[in-house]
Amino acid sequence: MSLKVLVVDDQGIVRAGFAAVIDAEEDMTVVGEAADGAAAVRLAEELAPDVVVMDVRMPELDGIAATRIITGRQDAPRVLVLTTFDLDAYVFDALRAGASGFLLKDVRPAELLDGIRVVASGESVLAPSATRRLIGHYASGGRSAAPVGSTPELDSLTAGQRRVLTLVASGLTNAEIAEQLGITVGTVKSHVNAVLRKLGLRDRVQATILAYDLGLARPNPPGTHL
Repeated sequence: MSLKVLVVDDQGIVRAGFAAVIDAEEDMTVVGEAADGAAAVRLAEELAPDVVVMDVRMPELDGIAATRIITGRQDAPRVLVLTTFDLDAYVFDALRAGASGFLLKDVRPAELLDGIRVVASGESVLAPSATRRLIGHYASGGRSAAPVGSTPELDSLTAGQRRVLTLVASGLTNAEIAEQLGITVGTVKSHVNAVLRKLGLRDRVQATILAYDLGLARPNPPGTHL
């Protein structure tokens, strides 16, 4: 069955370009386009897309507010945010609002298509280079990580699950985590699934945010090269 995609961007040429790339795929169909967040909210309800490709800065209603409304509904579509480095602060808020991940606007067509498929499957997408900058912003933007202590969330995790959660928050893939810990990719997947289940999280994006909120993961010190 073809994935239904809603494309949201206030720049017509950008919106048309993304739509053309998506519509060219056999397993995807662009069911609608929106030039602002208010239209995105309305069309998301009317068209019931599987994935919303969402810009951040838009008139009427920005992508963050639109994402919060869209993902707050029952049977909500997944939201994939497209942004630039300049919008890291906005992206963090979008992830908190319920987005399933983000990619840079200069992403290659194949990466955009893969990202749509990944979020549609229930996973998350985090552009690694932008993730590192996002973490740096977390450190310098007034979002201070709390000291690690005994919390109900962390107490529910095993030592192995906590280690995996920390590495997920640093932006590592399952394969990279497996190599670093000397365990199989299958074991990493099991740990990730257990973490999400125990903490009531939807995906790796929410796990990353929670890890920083709880102080389990910490940003690099200011001035550190990312």
